[in-house]
Amino acid sequence: MTSADEGGITGWVVDLMETLGGPGAGLAIALENLFPPLPSEVILPLAGFAASRGDLSLAGALFWTTFGSVTGALLLYGFGAWFGRDRMRAVAERLPLVRLADVDRTEAWFARHGGKAVFLGRMIPIFRSLISLPAGIERMPLGRFLLYTTAGSLIWNTVFVVAGYQLGENWAAVERYTGLLQRTVIVVVLAAAVWFVVSRLRRATIDR
Repeated sequence: MTSADEGGITGWVVDLMETLGGPGAGLAIALENLFPPLPSEVILPLAGFAASRGDLSLAGALFWTTFGSVTGALLLYGFGAWFGRDRMRAVAERLPLVRLADVDRTEAWFARHGGKAVFLGRMIPIFRSLISLPAGIERMPLGRFLLYTTAGSLIWNTVFVVAGYQLGENWAAVERYTGLLQRTVIVVVLAAAVWFVVSRLRRATIDR
């Protein structure tokens, strides 16, 4: 596995895995959690491709990438816990169109469904990283957070690592399909944001 013909993020990940092996893949995924522009959809199939070439074992690729996922998620959980509920409410209070009642409803929802949100969130582009922040802010029990984060990350990582392992030299084909998924998520999020803004502006107009 050489990086001579690779560039950008792909070349960087290849260099990291060539230098550090499995821990390099774990480090790349940990950084992907902290900097979402680093795409797990590239890193994970690459780790699978490396395993197919014998640069590391398939079990090692799965272990290190999941270890990296959990490590990155823990760092974000810690940041959320440090930021805290009081700061979060103070920031929300200053945001236009946002009411503390919205925060209260969100907190109540997370108290009921936080475990499922963390588990499923680990398998949704963009939210994979972000879901750790509210878990930290709401101080979800650490053991519970680790359980759901590890389970969700292992499923996501297994799908992409095994795909890269099976596709071999054609590992990049995975990115074409995941790109569609990511774009769909972005469209849904933007549509929800537009709906929220429009509905609040309409309500403000009526209240006048």
